[in-house]
Amino acid sequence: MKKSLLAVAAMGAFAGAAQAQSSVTVYGLLDYGFGGASQTAAGPQALYQGNASGLGAVAAATTASGVIKTQTSGLGGNGESTSRIGFRGTEDLGGGTSGFFTIEAALTTDSNGAGFFSVSTNNAGSGNRQTFLGLAQKGLGQASIGIQYTPVHEAAAVTDAGGLNNQNGNVIYDRTGGFGSGAGQVTAGNGMTNQNASGMATNSSYTVRAANMLVLKTERMSGFMGKAFVMAGGKDSGSNIAGSTATAAGTLISNSTVNNFGIGGSVDYQWNKLFVTASYQSFNNQTTVDANTRTFTPGYNVAVINNGVNTQDMQQYYAATYDFGILKGYLQYVNRKIQNVNNNSAYIQRSAQQIGVRAPVGKQVAVWASAGTGRMNNAGSGAATANFNGWQLGTDYSLSKRTNLYAIYGQTATSNAVTASYGNSGNTSVSAVSPTSYNASSYAVGVRHTF
Repeated sequence: MKKSLLAVAAMGAFAGAAQAQSSVTVYGLLDYGFGGASQTAAGPQALYQGNASGLGAVAAATTASGVIKTQTSGLGGNGESTSRIGFRGTEDLGGGTSGFFTIEAALTTDSNGAGFFSVSTNNAGSGNRQTFLGLAQKGLGQASIGIQYTPVHEAAAVTDAGGLNNQNGNVIYDRTGGFGSGAGQVTAGNGMTNQNASGMATNSSYTVRAANMLVLKTERMSGFMGKAFVMAGGKDSGSNIAGSTATAAGTLISNSTVNNFGIGGSVDYQWNKLFVTASYQSFNNQTTVDANTRTFTPGYNVAVINNGVNTQDMQQYYAATYDFGILKGYLQYVNRKIQNVNNNSAYIQRSAQQIGVRAPVGKQVAVWASAGTGRMNNAGSGAATANFNGWQLGTDYSLSKRTNLYAIYGQTATSNAVTASYGNSGNTSVSAVSPTSYNASSYAVGVRHTF
């Protein structure tokens, strides 16, 4: 009997040890409240597009001058942070080595025909949230592969006074803010219609996540920590050869090559109350259908923001923070240039700089403020530029370590904005732009809970 009890106890001890070596954590965030937004666009509204052949001719349609104003408000989610749920796991492999993984999905807290909430899954290259796995070595660092945050976003997350919230006014982490009407209901996070030519839209300043990334991170040593990544999105090629009785080799009809890749990295330095960081990342898309078609569709302009076709998307970010005790100061700069790989004079570019402060008021309240300016070129070398600015105020009231109330308000304004889009030819650069001004504001009050 005693032997049996000893055997059971030994088995339990081994099982407990095995469980201690590996763990899985469920975590997440829920954000819900009330918000509103407004936008005003003034001046001639122009739309530019390439002709059917895609060989460089540009057509323009301009409406009469006027003012277009849109307002919206309602209950919804994601006023401060995007709601999400995730699973994070680690396993001790011995010798200071461990394996780890993260699977994360956004939560749509608004009813959209899928019940009380729906879970968004990854369905695009840089789509929903993080999904990766890797290995870590104590005293050295870690390597991970999958859909992950870029070095620029990770640096911005720890150097932004407003915590990268979802309201207007932040020129570094630009958002449309507020709540918009979609699918017959009030939905959260989409905000107002994207005014891409204003320089303020959603995530136009840098790439937040990318797929197929191999990321290397060092541990912090003597105040320094480094990160680097390689993204291999895949290289595909194909051809269409029509046979001929006259020539055994046949006739080449067309061929195509698609190559997506990226590189980047960052360096951080922590010294007492000072923190500085520098990041750079570049994403390339090279798509060649044949010798006469070299499409360049960079985004920002008129329609969807994306890094385009036949482009080199170069992004850099620099920031510093200093904790003065009574408040913490923030200084940020971001620059993004999306350039045609076949014609360097065809590009779009956005740069912005911002200062901010964050201060505790007692044990439960924190307040912050930020202000910044920027400039944007929508149509390449020699084109007109848009100037924009933004500011934001916010406060958090902590009910506990996991739950807080928040109130945020922000404004942006753009002068001499341009609305333009490239044609389909890599040798075409659009000018002849129409000056336009934009003004936008948004606010949100709500509650956020992390678990």
